[in-house]
Amino acid sequence: QAWESLGREGRTFVAGGPTASEIEEVTGRAARTPIRVYAGHDAAGTVEEAADLVVAELHRTGAFDRSVLAVATTTGRGWVNPRVAGALEYTTGGDSAIAAMQYSFLPSPLAFVADRQSPQRAGRALFEAVERAVADVPEARRPALVAFGESLGSFGGQTAFGGARDMVARTDGALWVGTPNFSPQWSYLTAHRDAGSPERLPVIDGGEHVRFAAGGPDLDLDGAPWSSPRIVYWQHASDPITWWSPDLLLQRPDWLREPLGPDLDPGVRWTPFVTFWQVTLDMVFSAEVPAGHGHTFGPDAAQMWARILDPPGWADADTDRVHDAIAGGSY
Repeated sequence: QAWESLGREGRTFVAGGPTASEIEEVTGRAARTPIRVYAGHDAAGTVEEAADLVVAELHRTGAFDRSVLAVATTTGRGWVNPRVAGALEYTTGGDSAIAAMQYSFLPSPLAFVADRQSPQRAGRALFEAVERAVADVPEARRPALVAFGESLGSFGGQTAFGGARDMVARTDGALWVGTPNFSPQWSYLTAHRDAGSPERLPVIDGGEHVRFAAGGPDLDLDGAPWSSPRIVYWQHASDPITWWSPDLLLQRPDWLREPLGPDLDPGVRWTPFVTFWQVTLDMVFSAEVPAGHGHTFGPDAAQMWARILDPPGWADADTDRVHDAIAGGSY
């Protein structure tokens, strides 16, 4: 593909990320330079054709020889959170490849309202194309296949699956970040959470495969065993993207009936109509807050990927160093 065809977000993505030497400096272990592959919006006529281009580039770069292959569904204009991508690359020692593509020119706020079909089509097309290619690799050499996405990317990426059981059956792990309220898989899990668990951090089947977390410590779930594959929904109590819903007009949600999340103003109350418009306006500024709050997701990606991938010989101190590298990097 021509460099110009990648678009601004694509060029930023493939040119970014840590090098092998930077990873080695943080982890103290031998590392490889990660592979990043991307197709821009104008690279092909359809999202299916763009997905095929991504797979061809994965073959060209030797991505199927890496230990972890990640499918990232982007936001509206093709953005991939560099902190989430970088944390995966540090955690795998660079023995990874990430595949992504742009499906729209609309900024996420407009796509959020006007075009929810494109992220769904793109998320399904890219994951299924990569999944087919991975299946062609001899089983003994097959990379672990993981998926991730943020915001509209989380919404679109989950569309490739029929639900949590399908994710467990077809991936080796997934990280869904700042999922919008209208995402069907998220909505189903949240509505069918274990009795007594809060809406802001649902417990699903005792945490057997799927866990919700606002930060790394939430993944422990009081020491409950966690089977692989591991699926994580990373969300903040103060993120209006996750909690905005037309139902707020006339119905008090559980997250305002239950004890409030730790980063919500203790004075928050539900008022018919008023709360809906408050949350609607909050969405405009939801990313202009420190990491760990609102719709800003940062260095805690280190904790998320460490627990999902569970690398051999990995210790909490390794995770802490990756966390600090992400926090201090140009991400």
